[in-house]
Amino acid sequence: MRFNIRHLLPLALMTFGCGAESLPPEAAVDAADVGTLGGQGQSMREVTQGSQALLSEFADARLLTSFEREQIVGDIAHYSIRVQVGPGANDVVVLHRVVREWLPWLPVRATDGAFFVHGDAWDFRGAFMASTLTQTVARDHSVAVYLAQQGMDVWGIDLRWTQVPEATQDFSFMKKWNLGTHAADVGAGLSLARTVRTLTGSGNGQLNLVGWSRGAQVTYAYMNEEARLPKGQRHVSGFIPVDLGVKFGPEAAQQREWACTRAQVGELLLAQGQYEGSLSGPGAGVTVRSVGQAAINLPDITAPTPLPALPFRQLGRLVGAATFSFLTDAANNINPSVPFYHFSAGRFGADGLPTLQYVNDRQFFDFLASAHPYQSFTEMVEGEQLLCGKKDLPYDDHLKDVKVPVLYVGAAGGFGAYGVHSVKQVLGSKDVSVRLVQLNADAGRLEDFGHADLWLGTNAKGLVWEPIYKWMKAH
Repeated sequence: MRFNIRHLLPLALMTFGCGAESLPPEAAVDAADVGTLGGQGQSMREVTQGSQALLSEFADARLLTSFEREQIVGDIAHYSIRVQVGPGANDVVVLHRVVREWLPWLPVRATDGAFFVHGDAWDFRGAFMASTLTQTVARDHSVAVYLAQQGMDVWGIDLRWTQVPEATQDFSFMKKWNLGTHAADVGAGLSLARTVRTLTGSGNGQLNLVGWSRGAQVTYAYMNEEARLPKGQRHVSGFIPVDLGVKFGPEAAQQREWACTRAQVGELLLAQGQYEGSLSGPGAGVTVRSVGQAAINLPDITAPTPLPALPFRQLGRLVGAATFSFLTDAANNINPSVPFYHFSAGRFGADGLPTLQYVNDRQFFDFLASAHPYQSFTEMVEGEQLLCGKKDLPYDDHLKDVKVPVLYVGAAGGFGAYGVHSVKQVLGSKDVSVRLVQLNADAGRLEDFGHADLWLGTNAKGLVWEPIYKWMKAH
């Protein structure tokens, strides 16, 4: 039996007053969900009233805002809140929750949940809710919304560097922002998420931890630290690193050597005082975002040097389908992490230029345009040092003690199978699954499913999101 939300509208008005937000008439919840009213717990408005108690175990941590609410589609709501996680003005993260509601501000009880950590350039929304930032795909064509529609409680974080104001010129405060810093912030986020889940009626169960791209390395660093804690203090029930690893296997000697070169260059730049940006220089996100904006607004204008002399529309496609070409600096012997690494699969014509296979142009350009301008550099260098394997870092000392179930998800045109060694040989779990999305033969890596196709692709739901959901339900 279905119970339509409009039948509950008088109750909503009595509870919240005439100014309360309401769901559209077509939004509906199961009668079983409505039946949880008696043990529902606090609303998302109420949980921040005793805000300091929510973060009492973390020094310098406090809530800077109350939760903000946005209806996404049907009965799916997105909440966000800004959190101070350190003493500095820029020590700020944003936490997100995407969940079904039975009334505005009152989430349906969701026993299963996941916590997502984004990678370079994009925040939680840009990575896992990109369909809400474009008009060219259905609003629910995002993994966070999809999982919430299945009854999952989806949480995530915007790491500190996503909150740095664009007018910033002095980045010295980023010097010590490393993988450990972000891993600690993930720990604070997990703790707050579980507390809010408890207060709003979803219980205190552990969460699946999902890290994509650089976020996978951040979550490896977090799992390394959590493995040292007593079981009662651990937050993670299942670990899902997506399309990146922390160690190359014996079969990837060339890729390990490339990582060592990138690490050496990064170490030199750090020593020279570069604490923001990438190996290509400061403000890498500014360039990515600018290409996306120009591809939207000036598609037929030729890009200026030092960018390739192509119309911005074609340049935007090239950033997607030939990302590796922008990560290659032959003069300095710098190569991408793996061969033909790309964001989104392209089909290359006789002129050597691509059309995108699994995303439409405007969708991908909107994705590029949502990149953040700045990023702390130290964690990037540490990521290369981990892949190189020559420097003793603290982020892998206890990975053999990670025993939770693990699912590795890779894209054959991204990091792909190169991430399998980390989950099967570096972690200590005996329950390891692999989901590798490969649509072409090995020789077709150049045009295979890409790093961002995992979240953006028209076929991502069936190839990626559903397998992740089924794995989480089975574990």
